[in-house]
Amino acid sequence: MSIPADLKEFGAALRLRRKELGLTQEMLAALAGCGVVFVAQLEGGKPTLRFHKVLDVLAVLGMQLRLAVAPPEAAVTIAIPSHARGGEDEV
Repeated sequence: MSIPADLKEFGAALRLRRKELGLTQEMLAALAGCGVVFVAQLEGGKPTLRFHKVLDVLAVLGMQLRLAVAPPEAAVTIAIPSHARGGEDEV
């Protein structure tokens, strides 16, 4: 499975900030209360990580995650099965 470019960029930004602060992965892991493997995976862009731990690492680095509404052409259509809603299929 290839890692999406945006996750690689996210990880690279975290790695750059960690290095700017003079922290090793071990130091960051200790400060954020997670393991070194987690930090390495985060910096590597692993797509499946515990979100609350990601936020802990960001806090130690003095960073925030901000959400923005994407333009309509970037939206994804999701079909909700009728059994999940109790009626007909809807998009």
